Amino acid sequence: MDLKSLIPWREKSQTPANREDFFDPMVTFRREVDRMFDDFLNGFGGSTSRPMTNGWQGVTPVIGVAETEKDMVITAELPGVSEKEVEVTLAGDILTIKGEKKAEHEQKNGDAYYMERRFGSFSRSLRLPFEVKDEKVNAKYDKGVLTIRVPKPAEIQNAARRIEVKAA
Repeated sequence: MDLKSLIPWREKSQTPANREDFFDPMVTFRREVDRMFDDFLNGFGGSTSRPMTNGWQGVTPVIGVAETEKDMVITAELPGVSEKEVEVTLAGDILTIKGEKKAEHEQKNGDAYYMERRFGSFSRSLRLPFEVKDEKVNAKYDKGVLTIRVPKPAEIQNAARRIEVKAA
């Protein structure tokens, strides 16, 4: 066993998951544990593969993936970001969401004046379990939530069929 593999703050290669591993719960669990260690160690100045956010938490959007019979539905929580500051790109089977979050806080109290500005950019990429060739991808932004619908190819839609279970 390689003990270096147990050190969470080592520099890791960012190799994408295989298509077979996309929905594997153990691979997803490992990825989440690695992300939690990275986030935790960033707060202590640890060297991780993720960039520092200068103490401004919440720049990286929370992403959810759901599947229906006909499409994949990806949601991203982007509070405080306008739809003009978000860019969605699709290259083969890689969906990328990029943007920039800007916040300003101004406070006046008599002769005292306080202004705070924070900026942060984010980028999240997901590998879809199929290559997208259809141009009917739909992205909508409403009340801080980006919803992207990616239609599944016909061969994947019809790949699974329900089989009736009968009593003996």
